[in-house]
Amino acid sequence: MARFELKLPKMGESVAEATITSWIKEVGDMIEMDDTVVEVATDKVDSEVPSEVEGKLVEILFEKDDVVQVGQTIAIIETDGEGAEVVAESPAAESVKETTEVAAKEIESSIEDVKTSVAGLDTSSSDRFYSPLVKSIAKTEGISLEELEGINGTGKEGRVTKSDILAYIENRGNQSKNTSGNTPIQFDIEKPKKVETAQVSISGKDEIIEMSRMGKLISKHMVASVQTSAHVQSFIEVDVTNVVNWRNKVKNEFQKREGDKLTFTPIFMQAIAQTIKKHPLINISVDGDKIIKRGNINLGMAAALPDGNLIVPVIKNADQLSLVGMTKQVNDLAQRSRANKLKPDEIQGGTYTVTNVGSFGSITGTPIINQPQVAILALGAIIKKPAVIETPEGDLIGIRHKMIVSHSYDHRVVNGALGGMFIKTFKDIIEAWDVNQDF
Repeated sequence: MARFELKLPKMGESVAEATITSWIKEVGDMIEMDDTVVEVATDKVDSEVPSEVEGKLVEILFEKDDVVQVGQTIAIIETDGEGAEVVAESPAAESVKETTEVAAKEIESSIEDVKTSVAGLDTSSSDRFYSPLVKSIAKTEGISLEELEGINGTGKEGRVTKSDILAYIENRGNQSKNTSGNTPIQFDIEKPKKVETAQVSISGKDEIIEMSRMGKLISKHMVASVQTSAHVQSFIEVDVTNVVNWRNKVKNEFQKREGDKLTFTPIFMQAIAQTIKKHPLINISVDGDKIIKRGNINLGMAAALPDGNLIVPVIKNADQLSLVGMTKQVNDLAQRSRANKLKPDEIQGGTYTVTNVGSFGSITGTPIINQPQVAILALGAIIKKPAVIETPEGDLIGIRHKMIVSHSYDHRVVNGALGGMFIKTFKDIIEAWDVNQDF
């Protein structure tokens, strides 16, 4: 008999850890090759970890809700076979395990020592997380909690890193100096104060519902986005009659030839990719006081899940796709989103996001920017309206298909001119749609 170490597999280039959400198999269960042993979650995507061997599950090393690093052993499976990844039981192996446990306890003790050494800096009144190292540096340098709260964090979820606080210390004494002789414009954004919420009274008819893991993540991301970006909106009405008529004409042939349904979404997504190419400064992100101009156009596509939450799969290099290619990508990602079959990499790397509020009947909306992007576009419902039609013979009244497009953008780096021109270009592309073109 031998012991196989089931490790948390790599699930994407930028994915370093995952949370155990549920164990499908229990200790003592017999496992076949490719059987799902455990389900894990990375940000918004749930994934299954299958077994690479046949055998008996003899040990589970992590509990539900534990965070596990990629490559860590999460379970032991007893097998009959041998292989490169099968670890035989031996006194040496037990010794290694004991040594590892001792080392872990020493590390934990060291962490507690660090925590104790920075006890003088009380951060309990802050909503922000500060690592023991950052608090230690702050205490040594005499940085107050108020100053610490004002430092722009570049770490995960806006956390202040070692580099952030060291950069702040380096420039601390030079903030009032200006070698050019001119007075710089300072943009001091006060951190929102913690709001004490009133206690909610629960009656006999009320029901308490725990927020889901995804709900908590979405809540945190939305609040962080509003606190980070200066949201402003522009709106425009688009005549989509040509697109509606063309789609009605070709949709049956399209499905017969390509095996996919042709919806309005890929048409609009392709037009948005073309619009971004004309206005590349909308395809950016902000890093401190620097602007990063993205080299690829990766469109995030907000998709509704059965439980009512949203997920944003990403169409990579969207500007390089034909309408057929875009349709297949949109349909595939939408179907796998609903089936919870997306891979972690497929919801990362977006540079601009599109949401279709019209699918719920809304004529428009004011969406929140998907950080670290700087803009998001909302497509409203397509509605028949009486409209003035300009002709060489004069103006006429006719029935047209209209759609309101809403554009939310970060006013720190995107001004009203760019925000407005962007949707004007999108409008021009859609209204110039050739009803006689092929697909």
